[in-house]
This record gives sequence, C-alpha cells and structure tokens, in this order.
Amino acid sequence: MAGPTVQLFVNPRAGFGTRVQTRRLRSALERSGAQVLVSESVADRLTVDPQADRVCSVGGDGTLRYVVDAVRKTGRTVGVGAYPAGTINLLAMESAYPHEPRAFARRLLDEPRRRHFHALVGDMPLSVCGSVGPECRAMERLSPRLKRTIGRAAYIVAFAGVLADWRRARLTLHHDGRQTACEAVYVAKGRFFAGRWSFAPQASLGDPLLHVVALERVTRLGFLRFAWAMLRRRGVEGLPGIRSFTCRELTIAGDAPLPFQADGDVIASLPVTISVSSEAVTFA
Repeated sequence: MAGPTVQLFVNPRAGFGTRVQTRRLRSALERSGAQVLVSESVADRLTVDPQADRVCSVGGDGTLRYVVDAVRKTGRTVGVGAYPAGTINLLAMESAYPHEPRAFARRLLDEPRRRHFHALVGDMPLSVCGSVGPECRAMERLSPRLKRTIGRAAYIVAFAGVLADWRRARLTLHHDGRQTACEAVYVAKGRFFAGRWSFAPQASLGDPLLHVVALERVTRLGFLRFAWAMLRRRGVEGLPGIRSFTCRELTIAGDAPLPFQADGDVIASLPVTISVSSEAVTFA
C-alpha cells in the first residue's frame, strides 16, 4: 500500500539554513514511507496538489497563512503541519511542533486530530494574532534585508525608529452591537504574540472566539508598561486603561488608513473586519 503524499511549501527567499532543514525533513518523511512534493510558497501561485494527503509549511507564520488559504480553497480535508523554520513561529510554538526532523515527520504522518478555528481578515486567514498599534508601524519600517541578516533583532531596530517618531491613533471597534474607542487594539486567536509573550493567555487555536484587548490611550510609557507586563507574563487586564472582551466578529475603523498586522506581517489597512471561520482546518 502506497504511503501518504506530503507537499512541502518552502519560501523561495529563505536562507541556506532553511534549505538544509527542508532537505533533512524531506529525507525523514521519505524514510517513513511518504511521497514528498516540494513547492515554492509564492503567495499568488500557491496551490495544493490534488494528490497531497498532507501539506506542510516550512517557514514562519506568514508562509503558513498562505498554506492555510490554499487548503481552504481545496474544499477537502487535508492535514496541515507547520515546520518551525521562520523568524518567529507562533502557531508551531503553541502546537509544540518538534524541530527535530524525524520527530516532526512522525507527527505529520500521524492521523491529524487538532481542529484549528482560524480567523479571516476579508478572505485572508489570521492564524494566531493581529493588531493595530505601534508595532505595526515598526513592521512597515522593517528592512527585509536586515531581517535576513540579524533575525528578530531587526524588529528592535525598527521599533527604535517608532519610539523616536511616536504617533497616536484614534480607533473605533464595533463588536456585538457595541462600540469601543481606543488608540491600539490586539486580537488573539491563539495564545502567543511576538514570541512567548501573551496578552490573552486564555486564548486557544481550537476555540472559535476572538480575544480582544483594547488600549484606551497609548503613550510611550503606557505602551512600554503594556509590553513589560506581557514579557513578565503577569497579565495585562489589571493595567490602567485596558479593556478586554471576546467576540466572533470585530470591525476596526480608524481616523486614517492605519496598517493592520496579522501573524507578523502587515496585510491590510483600516478599516478591517475580522471574523472567526465557521470551518476548522485540521492540523497534525
């Protein structure tokens, strides 16, 4: 009996380390009896092969976003995996995917059991988190070349520029027939944000809800206090000027076409509507 067919989606701009990891993962899968297809994860040309029983993102959360979108468009159940090979891998972190290729291959080839309710921003999936805040401006400033060179430290360089040129926004959130005014908003579909930080530790990939944290005022000091609370894992609900709630759909409007980031990439400008998908994606 033929083994399963696994399609690996790999970022064509990935560095040497990712290419080595891909070769090792492919070898581990083939030794386990799988047929392996390797495809480039070019956003506007990403298609799941009709023969694929499993698909796997080899990269970060941005690569995974396009893989999930492609799986949704197949109209069939395809098991998904996320091999952690990007700068930050929030979904892989929450799902406890192993880095070791043989251990990862065993998990990917096992019967997929985890149901993940992703959110949608328009028709683009949001797997773990989204936000409108100072970090979005830092992402706009981020140099892809510097990110490839120094990794996560590039975000610190970009955020230093935002601190020097601090700007505040006025946002209006629409949810469950209500409105909330704020200057920054954070939306959790999963537990982590920007690493092992968390502003909504009770959120879960398998929970069909959005966990929302709104910051009424965003001064430099107030934002740093918010970030420090996440870093120390002390919870943010007790901080002054914080409002938290859950919902299934959220619309964010602003006083300007401000950037909205999802899973570490700016993907849209305000206004945006975020809604939980009624159909779960099955993960290994």
